[in-house]
Amino acid sequence: MEHPRLTSDFFLRDVLTVAPDLVGKTLVRVFEDGTTGRFTITETEAYRGSEDKACHASRGKTPRNGVMFGEGGVIYVYFVYGMHWMLNFVTGHAGDASAVLIRGAGGVTGPGRVGRLLALDRSFYGEKLTSSPRLWIEDSDLKVQVKSLPRVGIPYAGEPWISMPWRYVMIL
Repeated sequence: MEHPRLTSDFFLRDVLTVAPDLVGKTLVRVFEDGTTGRFTITETEAYRGSEDKACHASRGKTPRNGVMFGEGGVIYVYFVYGMHWMLNFVTGHAGDASAVLIRGAGGVTGPGRVGRLLALDRSFYGEKLTSSPRLWIEDSDLKVQVKSLPRVGIPYAGEPWISMPWRYVMIL
């Protein structure tokens, strides 16, 4: 069932508000063959700007993370381990450099698996969620409960960043 596409105002908020609010929303992907996939977002993780040592923005602006320093509502994808495209949505106002990593959607858990499910590649980098013809987020009628947990896979960040409860999981 189709619902309204989320507007830029949704993404122009603090990442710690956007990340849990994305859980239960519908991620829509129009694939190259013309088919459309609709996937419920089940897990997200927040990365909060340059002060967050787990965030790509913590070491300043680079060609890889540059889109994070713009206004919220755009896609930030990056390639890891030579095989996985990670899907993130930039949040906040220009300069905030915050993003939400999509860790689970459509019954798939793990950001690398989400990237594979959605057939992502570098061409999505910087695309606007409000106008993209191939990937966007729609509102949903789902009433979900969300559990907050520590983020995973970021030992390099050290404490207190490892223990920040900025991972948001749908309670089934």
